Amino acid sequence: MRSTDAAVDADDVCRILALALDTLRDADPRVWEATAGTLDWTCWETLEHLADDLFTYAARFGLTKPPLSTMMPFRTSSDRSGGPANVVFVDRASGPEGLMTIVEACGGLLACALRAAPSTTVAYHVFGPSDPEGFAAMAVVEVLVHTHDITQGLNLEWSPPRELCERILKTLFPHVAIDGDVWETLLWATGRIALPDRPRLTEWRWYGTQGA
Repeated sequence: MRSTDAAVDADDVCRILALALDTLRDADPRVWEATAGTLDWTCWETLEHLADDLFTYAARFGLTKPPLSTMMPFRTSSDRSGGPANVVFVDRASGPEGLMTIVEACGGLLACALRAAPSTTVAYHVFGPSDPEGFAAMAVVEVLVHTHDITQGLNLEWSPPRELCERILKTLFPHVAIDGDVWETLLWATGRIALPDRPRLTEWRWYGTQGA
């Protein structure tokens, strides 16, 4: 059972995505092929992957009875060996602004799907089947950490709301002790950074099972 002070919803998805896109619009449009932080993907690929996450999360809740034991049967592909396997790809000719338009659209679809779905609806995720609130939290953590990855490559600053980071930690990372800055703790919990008393994680996961 979640505590009410840790609840995450569709409004949080929209809010953090708007903040992320506002940050990314400050980037030089010529540098989107830079590597995204510690990932093996480019900044373009990473944001395209985020669009794919948001879209495929939304698709689950378009079903009356979402699958509980398997992924949606989309055909995925990759633009290159080692690149992300996606359903969603963006026309490169549209540039970074076109890419951000698709990300915003996919986030909007997810928010609409989450608001429309009964709170008792449960859908599959590799880290555990979850309800709309759980998928809202998963979408938020995807936006938070992938925006971090991208801003590392684009040489931008990204400092998300600490209260939202704390709610994400309480919702998806209950095994992680919060004893410092909550954003740094979330970056550590997702394998992005080391902390003075905690080496960088080489394997990590969240615990999203809710409502099953």
